[in-house]
Amino acid sequence: MQRLYDFIRRHPTGVDTFWAVVLLGFSVLWVGTSYPAVDNAAAYGVVGALFSLVVALRRRAPEKMLLLAVALGLVQLGFGLQPFFADFAMLVIIYTVAAHDGPRWASRLALAGGLSAATLSMLRWPSETSPGSALAHVFFTVIMTVPFALAWVLGDSLRTRRAYFAQLEERASRLEQEREAQAKVAVAAERARIARELHDVVAHNVSVMVVQADGAAYVLDSSPETAKQALETISSTGRQALAEMRRLLGILRTGEHKEAGEYVPQPDVEQIEDLVEQVRGAGLTVDFRIEGTPRPLPSGVELTAYRIVQEALTNTRKHGGPDVGASVRLVYFDDGLGLLVEDDGRGATHEMYEDGGADGRGHGLIGMRERVGMVGGTLDAGPRPGGGFRISALLPLKPAH
Repeated sequence: MQRLYDFIRRHPTGVDTFWAVVLLGFSVLWVGTSYPAVDNAAAYGVVGALFSLVVALRRRAPEKMLLLAVALGLVQLGFGLQPFFADFAMLVIIYTVAAHDGPRWASRLALAGGLSAATLSMLRWPSETSPGSALAHVFFTVIMTVPFALAWVLGDSLRTRRAYFAQLEERASRLEQEREAQAKVAVAAERARIARELHDVVAHNVSVMVVQADGAAYVLDSSPETAKQALETISSTGRQALAEMRRLLGILRTGEHKEAGEYVPQPDVEQIEDLVEQVRGAGLTVDFRIEGTPRPLPSGVELTAYRIVQEALTNTRKHGGPDVGASVRLVYFDDGLGLLVEDDGRGATHEMYEDGGADGRGHGLIGMRERVGMVGGTLDAGPRPGGGFRISALLPLKPAH
């Protein structure tokens, strides 16, 4: 059955041609059986053939075939060709025009023709069509009008339903495009923010290098050891600045005005404890632990770790519900820094985390993933079993090349 349906969908014209041939064959048999002594058999044959053509071309040119069907009906009335099997094509073309997304005049003409066909036939052949009283004539006319009305209603309903589904598909496609556009805007805004912060980190490192270089030049003759220490500081700071600059490459900052003023250091891992204390002061219970041996980290990694904790605690406060508690763990591994932020609230969904960032400018998980990706790390976020939300991240201690 499915194969037959697929064949009909792929070859609609061939199927219509097949039914047109069937209609013509039955029309010939009908005339030969019902009107064996008819004198104008040739006229019946021509009308039957043209009605078959209406069925064969109903999808290609529905409006033209409707006009042809109306003309053939008038020819039958004018030449006295009584109704026969080929008139079934009228039902087919009425349904086709009503279901077709064509001009409305064609649908109205099909409805008017279908409603008047039985009445005109009754007036033209009163005794042959329905012998009996006038009441019987009216009853027969109404009964014969029903199939034409049903054909039009069925076709128009199909057209309306098809238009409704097309509207739904268009709306879904538009919403998907809008969602993708919003995601792109969110990613672009977060990248611009990351670029600005990394730029501040690099600028701070360069400022330190300049100060150390000036100090080394000042004490070079009087205190060579101090000058040596200053040069070592310049060397390490320069390497760190280069590492951060590598991450900065590839980030576009279009359409932004240059910010005036001095550059200041961005938050680091040591300030996470201060952040936790601030959140506790706002009424949120937070368990903070550090595992492993703390060690110096690249500035970009420290900034990313701070922003992730800030984002996670802010969303816990916003979406965790009443009496929510959270825990923050920093784990120093040999080759990376692990972050685990959990809460036991009612469990925010991913959509909630996409709504906005910690400071109103970020974009939830989108911003987190962008930050973690910038330092070559991995991020996993999702609901906890039994309620709450978990965010875990692994940040490498060495920049990815």
